[in-house]
Amino acid sequence: MANRLVGAPQKERNCMTIRILLVDDHPVVRQGLKTLLEGRAGWEVIGEAADGAEAVEKAKDLNPDVMVLDVTMPRMNGLEACRLLRTQAPQLEILFVTQHDSPQMMREALDAGARGYVVKSNAARDLLAAVEAVSQHRVFTALNGRDAAGLR
Repeated sequence: MANRLVGAPQKERNCMTIRILLVDDHPVVRQGLKTLLEGRAGWEVIGEAADGAEAVEKAKDLNPDVMVLDVTMPRMNGLEACRLLRTQAPQLEILFVTQHDSPQMMREALDAGARGYVVKSNAARDLLAAVEAVSQHRVFTALNGRDAAGLR
C-alpha cells in the first residue's frame, strides 16, 4: 500500500513575513488595525506613527514592506507623506485606510503613489485582502460596499 500524505495543505502558503507600519492619529484605530493584522500568520506590525511626518521618519528607520496610512492627520497629512515616501522609499507599498468614502479622494491617493485604498468602516472586511494584495504589488481599492478598481 502506498503512503499518502494526510492533512496536506490545499494550497501553497506564502511564508514570507510582511512587515507593516501603522499610521493613524487615533490610538484606538491603530490598536484595532493592529489586532486584525497580527491575527495573520507571518505578518508583523513593526511600528506605529500618529502623523505623516512621524511616518516618514519611522519608514526610514524601520524599512517596512507595507504602510497602512490614514489621510487626515496633524502636522503632515497622509497624501503629503505618500508623495514624499514615493521618492524616499520607492519599494514601500502604501495602503490608505481612511474615513473618506470618496472616489475623488481615492484617485488622489492613487495618484500620490498609493497601491491601495480601503474605507475604515469596511476595514474588518477588506483590510487583510488589501494588505495581501499591496504586499504583492497589486492594486486593491474598495469604497463603501463596492469595488472601485476601475477608477484608476
